[in-house]
Amino acid sequence: MPIALSEEHRDLAESAAGWASRYAPGAEPTEFWKALTTQGWHSLHLPESAGGQGAGLLELAVVAEQFGRYLVPGPFLPTVTASAVLAVAGPSEGLTAFAAGATGAVVLDGLRAAKTADGWRIDGTSAPALGLAEAEIAVVRAQEVWFVLRPEPGQLVAVEAVDLTRSVARLRLENFLVPRENVVKVSSESAELALAVPAAAEAAGLCGWALDCAVDHVRTRVQFGRPIGSFQAVQHRAAGILLHRERATAAAWDAARAERHSRAQQALAAAQARHAALPAAVDASVSCVRLLGAIGFTWEHDAHRYWRRAVALSGSLGRFTARALGERDVPRDLTLASPDDCPELRRQVASVLDQADERLLADAGLAAPHYPKPYGLDAGPLEQAVIAEEFDRRGIPQPTTVIGEWVLPTLLTHGSPDQRERFVLPTLRGDLRWCQLFSEPGAGSDLASLRARATKVDGGWRISGQKVWTSLAHEAHWGVCLARTDPDAPRHRGISYFLVDLAADGVTVRPIRQATGRAEFNEVFLDDVFVPDRDLVGEPDSGWRLATTTLANERHNMGSTLAHGSSDRIRQLLRDDPALAGDPEALAALGRCVSRELTLATLGLRTALARLAGLDLGAEVSVQKVLSALAQQEGSRELIALLGPGSASAEDGHVLDHLGLPAVLFGGGTVEIQLNVIAQRVLGLPR
Repeated sequence: MPIALSEEHRDLAESAAGWASRYAPGAEPTEFWKALTTQGWHSLHLPESAGGQGAGLLELAVVAEQFGRYLVPGPFLPTVTASAVLAVAGPSEGLTAFAAGATGAVVLDGLRAAKTADGWRIDGTSAPALGLAEAEIAVVRAQEVWFVLRPEPGQLVAVEAVDLTRSVARLRLENFLVPRENVVKVSSESAELALAVPAAAEAAGLCGWALDCAVDHVRTRVQFGRPIGSFQAVQHRAAGILLHRERATAAAWDAARAERHSRAQQALAAAQARHAALPAAVDASVSCVRLLGAIGFTWEHDAHRYWRRAVALSGSLGRFTARALGERDVPRDLTLASPDDCPELRRQVASVLDQADERLLADAGLAAPHYPKPYGLDAGPLEQAVIAEEFDRRGIPQPTTVIGEWVLPTLLTHGSPDQRERFVLPTLRGDLRWCQLFSEPGAGSDLASLRARATKVDGGWRISGQKVWTSLAHEAHWGVCLARTDPDAPRHRGISYFLVDLAADGVTVRPIRQATGRAEFNEVFLDDVFVPDRDLVGEPDSGWRLATTTLANERHNMGSTLAHGSSDRIRQLLRDDPALAGDPEALAALGRCVSRELTLATLGLRTALARLAGLDLGAEVSVQKVLSALAQQEGSRELIALLGPGSASAEDGHVLDHLGLPAVLFGGGTVEIQLNVIAQRVLGLPR
């Protein structure tokens, strides 16, 4: 998804893309800047009192993303970044000049400032600054103090630019006096946000171009007699570019929406934007070149121009490490609802929660509020957020039916009235527990090759076969089972979806001991088990379609939950080991973990808002599943690295947490299978 979610923002993105596609290619710099300012793209985010259009950072981000996709040249990004910093300080002569079309740049690092009776004296040579060579106004930071000045030609040191579409220069000042009125009074947090948003948004746009370019190429490039986009390795790399784009987009969007949040929230969102978005553009560009092959490494192809811009952009805000995220001990506010939303619903939920009874929660529709009535409340994303807040306010965990989270939606969609009556409310009340009898020794990720067979008999079916890797079957009352009912039909047909009573004759459950020493998985043997007709869900031979409903719910659930390698575990380790508490690498590891979790949480919020906006996400839920699995793998690995000698102790819960990691790497479809889904169903690459 692009940064734009609402209809208004999608219209703005379409307008920006249309304008950039017409004017950016082959643009002459002076005429292009005149056309850009005439259209007002440079002043979208500036207050009306200064001559701007009165929008904000989110609207600027929408435009900057599209301008990044079309490699809009010249001073646009340096100028809007400088004016965004200046806008935080309030009305000024410089802000009015920016709104009128003055070019600008931000100068960071390398300068020293000393306060004098007349103002400030600045000395030194700055780091290279994007757009400085053509900037009429420079917004300068020297030792955490911000200044606005108009650089003179003799103060500029030319630098050969990596980005072929923008100028770069250093600012050299010797005992340069800046009057007091040229000091910009802006908090460091707000300034960091103003710096981060345009850059992160452009990074998202660069990722978007890299994705489109790579996918278009691998769809049409033929090798070995078929499009290279049909090769799994190519599909996985293309899917990887999409993951980079999603990280960058989520971080840029969240930073832009933080404009009206507290300073602490702004600082966290800005740090995440720098850590997640800017490197993503470099990684996406490199992956694009690799998929293009040698042609992408030539001067004639545009790929290197985007790659060069991504590299120049990645360091344009100064050096940054994940430690900055690890040092910020504040959670990001990603609530969907405001305190004033749904007051009647809040009162209704409060009256039930204050009694805190599981059966009462189910009967009131609060065990699964998104379910249709009478099982839930038909709650949409906003109502679900309000209900979740009321649970959190009282410290009450929201109910979960575990495997039932994936089973019940299938019954609600495809089940008979009798099946819904017998199973939905009893499960929500906690009276029934479920397992999923899908995988077999020869049919794991390739589920369509399953061999369990169901034969029609009087009044029902006889099922025989072996299921494996069945989570919680030793505790379950019922299982949803896929079995082949027509052995002559194509692989994805002739499969039916049954409800199996695990207390029935012929069912044997044998726990499988895992690497952790625990036995949460099982193998289940079905030996001529009788299943009555009433427990066949849907029509015979239609089970594959039903199974995709179950699996889709499983992926969404797992994609939004971190079971392993969480930042909370790393924080606990830092609390338990004082020697680690101030260790820079430990704080950097924590910061990387926080960043991964912020990406997932932001994607979850964007998904909810996209649904509110009526957007169809389809197979894109697999994106969150993959990012979740990778986040848990990376976080768990870093946790083990921090343990040191403690990793040799089987008594350490952190080690057991790591050893349980494969459950999320395999469950609901392996990471590799999910990458196939992304490549084929989201990107449209050939099978």
